[in-house]
Amino acid sequence: MTQTVVSAINNTPFPYAKVGLPAPDFNMLSTKNMDTLEEKVSLKDYRGRWLVLFFWPFDFTFVCPTEILAFSDSYEEFQKLDCEIVGASADSVHTHRAWTQTPVDKNGIGEVKFPMASDFTKEVATAYGILDEQSGAAHRGLFIIDPEGILRYQVVTDMNVGRSVDETLRILQALQAGGLCPANWRPGQKTL
Repeated sequence: MTQTVVSAINNTPFPYAKVGLPAPDFNMLSTKNMDTLEEKVSLKDYRGRWLVLFFWPFDFTFVCPTEILAFSDSYEEFQKLDCEIVGASADSVHTHRAWTQTPVDKNGIGEVKFPMASDFTKEVATAYGILDEQSGAAHRGLFIIDPEGILRYQVVTDMNVGRSVDETLRILQALQAGGLCPANWRPGQKTL
C-alpha cells in the first residue's frame, strides 16, 4: 500500500516524499542483527537524530558497492554530526547478508557499518518517489531527514550514476548550520 504524505500547510495529500514535509514512515527488515535478520529499522528509531536514507537499485551490481562502501568508510564522520545512515534496496535481507559475506574480489562488499534495509515490497521506494516500476528497482535516491522527521534534502540520480559522500556531508553540515548557505559553502565559512 502506498503511503500518502499530507501537507502541514493546507492538508493536501502528496503522492510521494516532498522536501519540507514529514518524511514518509518506513518499517523495513534490516541487517542490524546478521544472525536472525529479523530486526527492523523504522523512521521513529531515528527521531532526535539526523538520518541519511539512501537507496541503490540492486545488490551484486557494479556502481552500488562503490557508494555503499564509501558511506561505510565515512560512517564515523556522519556520527560526529549526530547523523545515522540507513541504506536500502528492493533485495531481501538474505541477499544483503550474502553480499556482505561474499569476498570483494568476487563482487561482494564485506562488512558495512550501517544497517542495510530490505524494501522487498517496494512500498518505501514508492512513497519516496524513486521506484522504477519497469525494473522493480529503486533509483539512486538519497534523503536527509532532520531530528523531527522532516525531509530536508533529496537527490535522485539515474541508476548508472553514483552519489558523492563528500557532497552529502557538505549538505548535512549546511542544513545543520542554520543559516543561508551560498553555493559551494563549506563548514567554517560565513552564512548569508
